[in-house]
Amino acid sequence: MGSKNITILVVDDHAVVRQGLRAYLESQPDFHVVAEASTGQEAVNLASDYLPDVMLMDLVMSGMGGVEATRKVKDVTPRTQIVVLTSYHQDEFIFPALQAGAISYVLKDVLMDDLADAIRKAARGEAVLHPRVAERVINEINTSKNGIFNPFTELTNREMEVLRLIARGMSNSEIAEELVISENTVKGHVSNILSKLQLADRTQAAVFAWEQGMVHKDE
Repeated sequence: MGSKNITILVVDDHAVVRQGLRAYLESQPDFHVVAEASTGQEAVNLASDYLPDVMLMDLVMSGMGGVEATRKVKDVTPRTQIVVLTSYHQDEFIFPALQAGAISYVLKDVLMDDLADAIRKAARGEAVLHPRVAERVINEINTSKNGIFNPFTELTNREMEVLRLIARGMSNSEIAEELVISENTVKGHVSNILSKLQLADRTQAAVFAWEQGMVHKDE
């Protein structure tokens, strides 16, 4: 393990977090941090440049979030394994991140040695889930067997984005501008959302999103 054979890209919008992670990871004999990113778009761009073995991905960032960045990174470099490192353990984050292609989901209260272990396992193609996250995944499997509906496994990443924007009171044209897609595409997403969630209109969709904690007052 004497060579720096696992390349890592660290993604977090807080500089102090990135610096702390980099300092620890570089102290490991087999880790090499090739770059840091503070936004999702920067993560995608750097992934294309460096093709890292593992990417540590924050989820909540301004602009492109970690879920969308995860999906785009996997499109750019499928071999890169993405370890989500976040403070959030709600369904609205867990399932979209895993569906987008993350191999592991770790919370920021993790011990550094355990994080290093998760990175090494990710480089080998092995998954690591925080106990809280594993519990949610197991519960979802069990509820699915019982026919209980979980919207966070039904909606696509883009549909989740559109639903959040609906809940923030945006019109179809405003959503189209925000996501840089056509208004007709937005209409299609809205139709799919209402159908999948069995809701009558946008107002019900907005209420649903607020009730599920998908939107918060400080947004």
